[in-house]
Amino acid sequence: MKGILFRAVSLLAGMVAAQSVMAGEEAAAASVLNEGLGVLNGWLDTLLFFDVFPGEGEFPFIVAWLVAGAVFLTVKMGFINFRLLGHSVAILRGRYSRPDDVGEVSPFQALTTALSATVGLGNIAGVAIAIGIGGPGATFWMIIAGLLGMSTKFTEASLAQMYREMRPDGHVMGGAMEYLSRGFAGLGWNGFGKGLAILFSFLTIGASLGGGNAFQVNQSLTAVKQQIPYLAQEPWVYGVVMAVLVGVVIIGGIRRIAHVAEAIVPTMVGIYLAAAGWIVFSNAERVPEVFNLIFSSAFSMKAGMGAFVGIMVQGFKRAAFSSEAGIGSAAIAHSTARTPYPVRQGIVALMEPFIDTVVICTMTALVIIITGVYDANGQHAELIANNQGAALTAMAFGSVISWFPVVLSISVVLFAYSTMISWSYYGERCWTYLFGERWSLIYKVAFVLVIVAGSIGSASQVLNFSDYLLLSMAFPNMFALYALSGQVKRRLNAYLAKLRSGELVREVGRG
Repeated sequence: MKGILFRAVSLLAGMVAAQSVMAGEEAAAASVLNEGLGVLNGWLDTLLFFDVFPGEGEFPFIVAWLVAGAVFLTVKMGFINFRLLGHSVAILRGRYSRPDDVGEVSPFQALTTALSATVGLGNIAGVAIAIGIGGPGATFWMIIAGLLGMSTKFTEASLAQMYREMRPDGHVMGGAMEYLSRGFAGLGWNGFGKGLAILFSFLTIGASLGGGNAFQVNQSLTAVKQQIPYLAQEPWVYGVVMAVLVGVVIIGGIRRIAHVAEAIVPTMVGIYLAAAGWIVFSNAERVPEVFNLIFSSAFSMKAGMGAFVGIMVQGFKRAAFSSEAGIGSAAIAHSTARTPYPVRQGIVALMEPFIDTVVICTMTALVIIITGVYDANGQHAELIANNQGAALTAMAFGSVISWFPVVLSISVVLFAYSTMISWSYYGERCWTYLFGERWSLIYKVAFVLVIVAGSIGSASQVLNFSDYLLLSMAFPNMFALYALSGQVKRRLNAYLAKLRSGELVREVGRG
């Protein structure tokens, strides 16, 4: 199967490359692709992104759906997002692990796999786009959404563990499609749950090809071509290279993806945060001023209620795209973790939005605001207008560290690469849920071909398509989080009782 996939990837990528070098072929392909994305965006906008705000301004239904769910779960779970951060770190350090725990990967590998999907261009490009459109105040709402999203992520990861299926071949089938179908069946809503599971699977497949694929290659290309001008003329070359690199990893399944993510994620996050930290601390005297600007802009009514709502929506949208809390995607990765207690992996999972949104996105935002590149009337107005967020962030770093855009370009490629390999797994599991294991090769080939297509599409259309598909996943997923949250709460109370009594420590000792 590996040989077949590799030959298919090489052959199909070669065909795309050969066709793209023909005169006018690339422009025609891009035009058709952008037109098609525009039509799909219009459909999704009508179905799930209608305005629910009664006054001036626009607040899409799906964003309100996510925010309401995050607030509900934070309260219901007793503000677990703040209470159990320390315990999460202890679990990741292996204090409670036992060799006989059932699963495919360690809790840390599951976390890094999920982080590799979320710590990506949403942190680099997405933050820049949010601030470029909504101003500095969008940062505040991103942070709030990240903190609330910790409770959402805990709930969906716990449910993924509770309803996962261990298959005879040793692979795990888990995620929202499982807790929608099996969890709702337990409530007597078999048909409704199955329908939502199928809807979620189709949306995840689409999101994996959009936000988890086309957006990643498209945005990373905008930064890389600043350093390699040749790619501005021949973007398909970058797409083909990335397609081959992704293809050789995704054939190995979750174990290979987890090992790659475990190696890449800590390194790329460390490099990125070190550079951002250098810029922030070099301008330490401006940090209070920047936070004051963020806070005042977040609640500013100078431009009217519509502008205020717009800033809030930009912050929540970008946080959702960055952390994916409430989307249900990361639940697929966390379902594979080795753990005897479902809520234990949920406690690990709540670290994701904290690392991804509260820490990394905030650092990116500080760099962008300190350097002033977000001004839509400034010299980078064209990048903002065209939603080229990765290139805008590169400009921000480069304005302080002249040589850093080269390093950032490498980081951007790693961020995009790690995101794509993780999202390929999410899409493949949903494809397998719908069509069976033997047809997974079709999805994998399609995934690598979309990488090439993403390199020639327009940033604006790809961004909108990615937003729509990714956020649409929250529609079926949040139904399950609302309906099954009581089960998670009972499991959490039982687990905390054992933790307080010392029983969890004694279990490890017996192991």
